[in-house]
Amino acid sequence: MGNIIKGQEADKQPENTQLDAALKVTDYDNLVVLSDYPCRDISEPIFKMGEKLRGLSEDGCWWRVRSFQTGTENYIPVNHVAKVYHGWLFEGVVRQKAEELLLLPSNMVGSFLIRESPNQRGVYSLSVRHRVIKHYKIFRMANSWYYISPRLTFQCLEDLVNHYSECSDGICCVLTAPCLSNTVPNLNAQAPPVVMRRNFDWKKVNRSQLLNPADQSSADSRQNVVSFGVRNSIAAYLSVSEIKENPKVLRNKKSKSVYVMPDSSNMETEELAHGNVASGTNG
Repeated sequence: MGNIIKGQEADKQPENTQLDAALKVTDYDNLVVLSDYPCRDISEPIFKMGEKLRGLSEDGCWWRVRSFQTGTENYIPVNHVAKVYHGWLFEGVVRQKAEELLLLPSNMVGSFLIRESPNQRGVYSLSVRHRVIKHYKIFRMANSWYYISPRLTFQCLEDLVNHYSECSDGICCVLTAPCLSNTVPNLNAQAPPVVMRRNFDWKKVNRSQLLNPADQSSADSRQNVVSFGVRNSIAAYLSVSEIKENPKVLRNKKSKSVYVMPDSSNMETEELAHGNVASGTNG
């Protein structure tokens, strides 16, 4: 939350040209490609503008990198990439390049980045995608506090971003997401691998997993061999099978039907008797 300036001059501190140490105490998050490499006039690009990369090593004027999207590992010149801190602080990106990045299809209204001037360290601007790309100069006071509007000051850039992510408060719109944040897949949200169960033997399945209702939010339920709906169907089938295997389960079970083959001698006697009766009737 910003502080209201009440007209008094801020206390001056000597190290007002230093980088924001609070923001850069840790390594950069990743690299972003600023232009296709190699150029399309030469060949099909290995890395495309806006692609997020993981820097593996830096050797002079070259980076060895791995693409988050494709997994490709290769070299790229250092002037084709920019370091990104905290997902939204882009180092060494000029105004025109910021506009090109924000206009990529992966961004939306409210997508933003804070860019550090490539010519003057510690000088920042806020670029926001709206109907058009809007740019806001971020001023730095003598005490190293920041502000866009003089009525609100912020101790660090992170506080400034948090404030304008809650309300626009004078800028074109609320900040919604860092530039290109949708281009990096969320590895933690990947679907679990499919496990093929060959020669599955239902008799070896724990019946409690099939017949007892389980809490769908529990870990046991998520790791179950079958889904809730299939368990109900299997439970009904097992119940019927149990009745057939154990007659005591059903007290009023009907007796089995027995088919008895007729005796041939009896059949001949019955046929002769039937014949005599028939002849007698005709007589």
